[in-house]
Amino acid sequence: MPDVIVPVLDEAAAIAALIAAMPAGYRPLVVDNGSTDGSGDLARAAGARVVHEPTPGFGSACWAGLLAADPPDDVVCFMDGDGSLDPRDLPAVAGPVLAGSADLVLGARRPTTTAAWPVHARAANRLLAFELRRRTGHRLSDLGPMRAARRDALLALDLQDRRFGWPLEMVLRAAAAGWRIDEVAVPYAPRSGTSKVTGTLQGTVRATRDMARLLA
Repeated sequence: MPDVIVPVLDEAAAIAALIAAMPAGYRPLVVDNGSTDGSGDLARAAGARVVHEPTPGFGSACWAGLLAADPPDDVVCFMDGDGSLDPRDLPAVAGPVLAGSADLVLGARRPTTTAAWPVHARAANRLLAFELRRRTGHRLSDLGPMRAARRDALLALDLQDRRFGWPLEMVLRAAAAGWRIDEVAVPYAPRSGTSKVTGTLQGTVRATRDMARLLA
């Protein structure tokens, strides 16, 4: 029964439907990272466990969720809370970890429409994926935000980034530790509400800068 950590910042347009779509046995753990639109209350009303992380930053929210998680089978999942990813794809991502055939699985995004993934964001991701393949030897096509791993093992990686470099640091440290890393394709739809990262050029630049700092 994995815990599903969902970092949230003003996702009122998507969060209730996302929680309602969680597959049986997957327990939503929403980390409200300073929402002003009632996202946390909506998530709680929809049946999610909600924790609040006042320190801003994607990595801060993910780390708070990891600390708060207590899955019976030790497996945790991560996914965005903006409606771009479907929780019903979580079993495909978590399955290899639950079965013991992989240590970290990423959901490789496959856009359902051209509007789902802006050109500038897709280009930045392609460069990052190339650099990941070069540095780790793993055949990865995407730094997917839907992912699964064992909680205790993730805590042992001692991830330090608290901004947008968190997803990249996880893969780099996992590869350095000899983890078995894999990816499975998942549909990627246009998000609900206003984008704060990949949907804006400024957000993409900010995320890329954080990740470039890690690569350096």
